Amino acid sequence: MCAGWPVNSAGWVNWGFPLRVFLNFAAFQLGWFAAVLGAGRGAPWLAVAVIPAVLLFDMLLADDWREELALAGLAAVMGFAFDTSLIAAGVFLPRPFLFPRPFSPAWMVLLWVNQATTLNCCLAWLRGRYLAGALFGAIGGPLAYLAGAKLGAAALPSRGDLLILAIAWAAAFPALLAAAAFVRGRFTARN
Repeated sequence: MCAGWPVNSAGWVNWGFPLRVFLNFAAFQLGWFAAVLGAGRGAPWLAVAVIPAVLLFDMLLADDWREELALAGLAAVMGFAFDTSLIAAGVFLPRPFLFPRPFSPAWMVLLWVNQATTLNCCLAWLRGRYLAGALFGAIGGPLAYLAGAKLGAAALPSRGDLLILAIAWAAAFPALLAAAAFVRGRFTARN
């Protein structure tokens, strides 16, 4: 810990809001590209190497590392169920890793963990804004899947599949926001 720097409740340096938001967004991007480019280039293990480091970095900067870890675990379970259902329905076909089809590959589950690291920091402005979260998900979700497909991590979805992804993510992202609120509430009640 650096002398003179303010610290959070866990004893870690409080880097300040603007810098923390920037670092959180940059770490998220690093995790996303490692997972997607790794899967697209035949190295899906990159997600396993990079995203836990992104989560650890997020936990070090967070006010309560336990909250971030709990949210990441919940997001992983949600993501596994969500993407597995879409794969089973034939909406998209990602490159498999660790789990057989139709199960969501581990690198995609880790993308949900990666997304969870943003919910209390660079995407905290969406707290309680479920309609905005639905719009954010409806646009960002399909774009992320399309970008991943263009980078070779999945088969290119059809226009109809992109519409299904938009509808699904219009529900999934608010569910992530609700999960973050639930976890935050559980940890606030304990303190």
